[in-house]
Amino acid sequence: MSYSPPDPPHKVPADIVSKLDDQSPEVLRHIARFAEELAEHREREARLAENEEDEEVEERPEDLPDDVPSKATITIKEINENRYYYWQWRDGDKIRSKYKGPVNPDE
Repeated sequence: MSYSPPDPPHKVPADIVSKLDDQSPEVLRHIARFAEELAEHREREARLAENEEDEEVEERPEDLPDDVPSKATITIKEINENRYYYWQWRDGDKIRSKYKGPVNPDE
């Protein structure tokens, strides 16, 4: 290991290098962990956005209500020993559902 400080990468802005020079080794390690986690998060978000763009838009099912997005899928929920279809989709961090009907129409 060298006794001189490392040279910063050329892509790191000078003001950030200056701020890092003022930090203790402990804080620098926390910053390094945070920077790695932030980079992974941003890469994941970029991949998700890219995947959404790549997905082909399917035709809207005829029985899909107007207030349900076309990306919704049908799920089955069991309530009091009866099974029901629900439209389900993601809205930000939340999962939304809307009743569609019974699995067995005779019920």
